[in-house]
Amino acid sequence: MSLLPKLVERLQRHPKRIVFPEGADPRILQAARQWVTRRMGAPVLLGDRTRIKEAAAALDVNVAGMRLIDPARSEDLDGFVRQFEERRQGKGLKPGEARAALADSNYFAAMMLANAQVDALVGGATVSASSALRPLFQIIPRLEHVRTASSLMILDWDEQKVGIDGSLFLADCSVIPEPSAEQLADVAVATAMIAHHLTNALPRVAMLSYASKGTAGHPALLKMRRATELARARAVAAALPMEVDGELQVDAALDPHVAETKKVAGTVAGQANVLIFPDLASANIGFKLVQVLAGANTFGQIITGLSRPAAEISRGASAHDVFGAAAVVGCQAIDRRLLWGGP
Repeated sequence: MSLLPKLVERLQRHPKRIVFPEGADPRILQAARQWVTRRMGAPVLLGDRTRIKEAAAALDVNVAGMRLIDPARSEDLDGFVRQFEERRQGKGLKPGEARAALADSNYFAAMMLANAQVDALVGGATVSASSALRPLFQIIPRLEHVRTASSLMILDWDEQKVGIDGSLFLADCSVIPEPSAEQLADVAVATAMIAHHLTNALPRVAMLSYASKGTAGHPALLKMRRATELARARAVAAALPMEVDGELQVDAALDPHVAETKKVAGTVAGQANVLIFPDLASANIGFKLVQVLAGANTFGQIITGLSRPAAEISRGASAHDVFGAAAVVGCQAIDRRLLWGGP
């Protein structure tokens, strides 16, 4: 069974509330209807209520079971404005800017998430990545042990070819253009922990480069070697269940035969399920290339390092992509002890 049906089953046992800032978008409405129909929880759609209902009627989508909120008319608006002003003290916020920001559904959704009025957030369907990410980074605190927020993309195949039952976790595909070795170590640990939370499998993290464990001293290789050392040390210090190795070429990371031929050994070579790219360009190009040419299902971008689950989806996402991203962040909001048992 591929990843998505497993996530759906878990959310049917532990339903969650997902807020969608772009409530009138057809893909959001279709994904929200699936959420209700499959009894996975309650979607919260933001925007002008009349416009949302008209868009739903045009699609023949029943909005029963969904909560529709117009941020500009919400009774929570004044309180959110005060909270935002407190959070942005010392950041040059001018009078009136907080209220203007909170009239934006993306900011309002982030504030709902921060106040635990919803369990997770999925935005970005109609706005640029920066417009979807900025409210999250301004409002949602990072996890205590995380210095770098980043993102991951999940590639999922119905047939079990690679990774964890056909699922690969790729990072960072959306946030940090030129990450340092220290940032890459943060990305590796955060991505591995989400992979472990969602699948209960041991994350095998490959720190990718254009060579596999060579002796060359090019700065790009040195950065990945250093990132590998740091990620491994952080995992050991925190007793995190993960294996890390690098630098590795992507074929040696994924294909056991290639790893053996290139004499690359270890606990990750040929069996990686988490891929950490050296920079944003290679990560973004890589996942989109696989998505288009190999027909993989893609769920993301899932934001990592924040204290509450959120996803920033592409403007090119389908309703299925939206539903998948919502299922991922919804399951992130489920206590691991409820998902897998144990302490």
